[in-house]
Amino acid sequence: MPRKLLDPLSCRAALSFLFTCFSLSKWPSPRTDSSSDWTSRMAEANNSFSEGFVLMGISDHPQLEIVFFVVILFSYSLTLVGNSTIILLSRLDARLHTPMYFFLSNLSSLDLAFTTSSVPQMLTNLWGPGKTISYAGCVIQLYVFLWLGATECILLVVMAFDRHMAVCQPLRYTVIVSPRLCWPPAAIAWLGGLSNSVIRSTFTLQLPLCGHRRLDNFLCEVPAVIKLACGDTSLNEAVLNGVCAFFTAVPLSIIPISYCSIARAVLRIRSAEGQRKAFNTCLSHLVVVLLFYGSAIYGYLLPAKTSHQGRGKFISLFYSVVTPMVNPLIYTLRNKEVKAALRRLLGKGRELG
Repeated sequence: MPRKLLDPLSCRAALSFLFTCFSLSKWPSPRTDSSSDWTSRMAEANNSFSEGFVLMGISDHPQLEIVFFVVILFSYSLTLVGNSTIILLSRLDARLHTPMYFFLSNLSSLDLAFTTSSVPQMLTNLWGPGKTISYAGCVIQLYVFLWLGATECILLVVMAFDRHMAVCQPLRYTVIVSPRLCWPPAAIAWLGGLSNSVIRSTFTLQLPLCGHRRLDNFLCEVPAVIKLACGDTSLNEAVLNGVCAFFTAVPLSIIPISYCSIARAVLRIRSAEGQRKAFNTCLSHLVVVLLFYGSAIYGYLLPAKTSHQGRGKFISLFYSVVTPMVNPLIYTLRNKEVKAALRRLLGKGRELG
């Protein structure tokens, strides 16, 4: 006899109960608190879960919402097409079965997930009058956004190491960075980002919100939630800044050193064509690094309570919409190998048609 599915109302009640229990662990015992205050706090927990949050976005300028909707929808479409094309080419073209394109397809997969975790909800809020996101949706967005952001920090360092070995140690490159040895650093990047997200998101979600539900942002992310808190957030800000400093200072100290070695190696190449090819490949990676880390430093390293939220939410919009869109363009516009692989794929398509 088939097992009966749980009633949706029962699931909702169970989740509400778990959320209330989680909230009770942070609050004083009712024996030391007044009855009315205790009741109001329990009501706050239930209301936060049932009503969710309001993502303000640019609701103070409603005449611009349709403009933002069109621009973000166009950018999202380019992101889907560009990153999917890189993943497809890296899988189907045997000439692109190299470590560089393995890591590039990882970056494209990450960008697809990164933008998809926030843009559909963003488009829904810009199109209609409702600006709400459920509590569960906000929590998922918080975890996924942090996970993928931290993963990209580590992955960009791995890609810099790959370029360093390809230019500085060309004879040993295929031995040191073989396709089989590409999987461990990629796995470390994804698992390291996940660990960071679990710790920081869980720590942030323990902050008391005191009934505040309006997030002055386009999406749920840690700085916006910290701004919403009504208690002392100094410890959360210290942890946020410490972890962000680690995920930016360490890569930004390794990557320049790596590229200094690359620059010296490129200058020793006698062939002008070889110099141009090495320079173009490394320049693409450097531009992506500057775009990603520049916006991340502004969005996460400035104090959450004192930084200008109007600028902060547009920085969030930049690295959640613009950066994933331009990454495939940066890597393909000056890359002859990708262009040739695309022509071969299109040629096969015409032959089959």
